[in-house]
Amino acid sequence: MTIVTTGTAAPQAAPAGKGAGPLLRAWRERRRISQLELALRADSSARHISFIETGRSRPSEEMVLRLAEHLDVPVRERNALLLAAGYAPRFPETPLDDPALDALRTGMERLITGYEPYPALVVDAVYNVLAANRGIMMLMEGVPGELLQPPLNVMRLTLHPRGLAPRIRNLREWRGHLLAQMERQIALHRSEPLRALYEEVAAYPVPEAAPGEEPAEPVPYFALPLQVEHAGRTLSFISSISTFNTPMDVTVAELAIETLLPADPATVKYLQAYVS
Repeated sequence: MTIVTTGTAAPQAAPAGKGAGPLLRAWRERRRISQLELALRADSSARHISFIETGRSRPSEEMVLRLAEHLDVPVRERNALLLAAGYAPRFPETPLDDPALDALRTGMERLITGYEPYPALVVDAVYNVLAANRGIMMLMEGVPGELLQPPLNVMRLTLHPRGLAPRIRNLREWRGHLLAQMERQIALHRSEPLRALYEEVAAYPVPEAAPGEEPAEPVPYFALPLQVEHAGRTLSFISSISTFNTPMDVTVAELAIETLLPADPATVKYLQAYVS
């Protein structure tokens, strides 16, 4: 298992007018926070917030960062706010293969390798696969080669009618979960590449069940499972996604580690016997 770079375009913030004021107003409205509430959180005044948003007052660099923090603006877009206000970006964007991130790469590799035989992978902000362990590669068996060409994208691999989709027993429920997850991220990050990916995968036709195939029996899982067929067996997983706390680098802020936890004893037994 090796960490790889994808070479794809990074997510970009959608423009919301000239200057930092309109951008801050757009983020405040997106978060459904009033000027008064934001002012109280940022130890300012509603009048000052109004002046910043209308361009009557130029915010200090400290104020831009403070407002961005209280508006939960992603790291990449905080740089955009700083640039719009006339300041230099504060957060670097270090390539994942840079020696400065050696410790990070090594740690992620150890984490997902140590999770075997259960599936785990690392993705970027647009779900391109940066690393995957043997559990993930097992699930990818049988996927056509053209879908495995880099950059691998976990949403395409999962929802494409020639990808994993025909083998997902609860495809409609899992597809709805993935699309809703992407919608929430689009609302948070305002990423045009992510929106384009969403529109692509949402338009994929949903494969019909094979003739005579019975729907999976309802099981009282504690979370929605991914039920996927492999070699005639139905495996059940619960997905967990981890990100880094308080990242100070754009690349690190946009990394996510997804682990698939076996949801029943049969899946545990099967994986332990298969991935060894």
